[in-house]
Amino acid sequence: MFDFLNKNKTAKPAQPAAPKPVPIPKEERDEILQSEKYYQEGLAKLHDLIAPAAIKVTPRYIRVGETLAQTLFVITYPRYLQSNWFSPIINIDMPLNIAMFVHPIETYEVLKNLKKSATQVQSQIHMSEEKGMIRDPSLETAMQDIEDLRDKLQQGTEKFFRYGLYITIFANDEKELDKASRSIASILEAQLIYAKPSIFKTEQGFNSTIPLANDELDVGTSMNSAPLSTTFPFVSSTLSNDEGILYGINRHNNSLIIFDRFKMENGNMVVFAKSGAGKSYTVKLEVLRSLMVGTSIVIIDPENEYKHLCETVGGTFIKISLNSTNHLNPFDLPKAVEDEDPEDILRNNIANMIGLLHLMLGAITPEEDSILDRAIHETYAMRDITKDSDFNALTKDSFPTMIDLYHVLKNMEGGEDLATRLEKYTVGVFAGFLNNPTNINIENSLVVFNIRDMEEELRPIAMYTVLQFIWNEMRTNFKKRLVLVDEAWVMMKSDDAASFLFGIAKRCRKYYTGLTTITQDVNDFLSSKYGKPIVTNSSIQLLLKQSPAAVDMLSETFYLTDQEKFLLLESNVGEGIFFAGTKHVAIKVIASYSEDQIITTDPAQLLEIEQAKKEFNEE
Repeated sequence: MFDFLNKNKTAKPAQPAAPKPVPIPKEERDEILQSEKYYQEGLAKLHDLIAPAAIKVTPRYIRVGETLAQTLFVITYPRYLQSNWFSPIINIDMPLNIAMFVHPIETYEVLKNLKKSATQVQSQIHMSEEKGMIRDPSLETAMQDIEDLRDKLQQGTEKFFRYGLYITIFANDEKELDKASRSIASILEAQLIYAKPSIFKTEQGFNSTIPLANDELDVGTSMNSAPLSTTFPFVSSTLSNDEGILYGINRHNNSLIIFDRFKMENGNMVVFAKSGAGKSYTVKLEVLRSLMVGTSIVIIDPENEYKHLCETVGGTFIKISLNSTNHLNPFDLPKAVEDEDPEDILRNNIANMIGLLHLMLGAITPEEDSILDRAIHETYAMRDITKDSDFNALTKDSFPTMIDLYHVLKNMEGGEDLATRLEKYTVGVFAGFLNNPTNINIENSLVVFNIRDMEEELRPIAMYTVLQFIWNEMRTNFKKRLVLVDEAWVMMKSDDAASFLFGIAKRCRKYYTGLTTITQDVNDFLSSKYGKPIVTNSSIQLLLKQSPAAVDMLSETFYLTDQEKFLLLESNVGEGIFFAGTKHVAIKVIASYSEDQIITTDPAQLLEIEQAKKEFNEE
């Protein structure tokens, strides 16, 4: 059966055998490979795309395209190196390539060489002693250093390395390159660190500072672990002092930022932030913590943000408005202290009065300025107040008011127009504001002047008047005090108000007072001719989250790096940069739960607190 099946099975045709490859002659094969090589060489590769058009190597520098590059290498270091000594080079405002090469050296070899060196130094010391020569401090110091290093290497607490530091400088021409080279050398030489240019080794120097990890210069200095650790270029600053208050947390290393602003050259502070960035929250937290250490606080509050804080700590809340019963008389004079001349006190107050009247009356000509000066003197004289008066014997009712100045101007030749313009503040719609004797005091440790209900055009005048009152109190009652001016940009709109604020910033240090200016309108503040001077007269600056429109002006004023600009743009609420003198750190403001309940500016949270108060009172 199987045979039958096999016979009827269809047989498959045989497959033809694969043809054998025809061998290519050697000459033809070599020609094909050579053509492929030329083709591959003609293809554009990545290094072809990023390579410069041309490179020219000279003994002093290397030209890469249109840019010149010169490499410096450090040849010697001082006996001692301090931490972060390389920071001025890292932060310098010029393009640099910096390379550090650390080559470990076997401890056994180092110990053997140190033993030989110790023997040589000791032999020289003995020879000097035998000859009766006086002691050589350099030999004794060398011997002490060698023995100290031998002990540490033997104990394993130190290692030995060969350290090379190279800096490549870039410029557009030779003059600029020489200037940059001298700048780098002078910064290093100020710390007794000396560098030389890589003459006749410009190509090796350039190659050593590009990211290839090739030490082609091979110029190093022997160092053990301790001095080598100081070369680490990135050191985060700390602002933790034994005294002061907690401002926040250092975002880089989580250390505490504890600082006493009165330990600086002055106690002034500026705060810049966009709306909702947490500037009021931060300042109120500083106020609360400053009160705990016995600092008196006076606040000018334009938006009623400090009322809850003031009520919680039992402060004095003074509402300033047209209908308010609280009055401030700009004619008040401060009490004279022992070292002050009464004539200077009167003169200064008259100058401040003229600045206030400039705000009230608008544009003033030089002739009208002279008339105002003479009229104010006569107004004081009407109440028998002259440079020879005893200011300490005067009461609040002894001083003239704005209506007295109005009558003097009205009866003075050339003063009729000024009197007409002053009428609205004396008998007109604004008469209740500045036309009454002062009836308030600021004995409390926290005093808040609220001007929220003041008309918009009167706000700069109100802030000026309150500041003048505070200034007189500062000169009369000497104590540790902070003065906060919120929304300071309102005053910066007028040169007279801005000048008065700048004058306080310059002089308040003498009266143990620190001025805090807070603003969200950075452009208005810094565009004033007194804006930057106020910043430079403030030892502390706090920059919180910023808008893109303002960050460039801040960057120009505070010399921010690109990374710091990005940090301010991307910061969350309560985060920013804290400047204190030459140091600045990234800060995050943190409050405890109890503090948060007192200082919060979140409307939803404030509503919850108010509802809780109502429920508690009903119970």
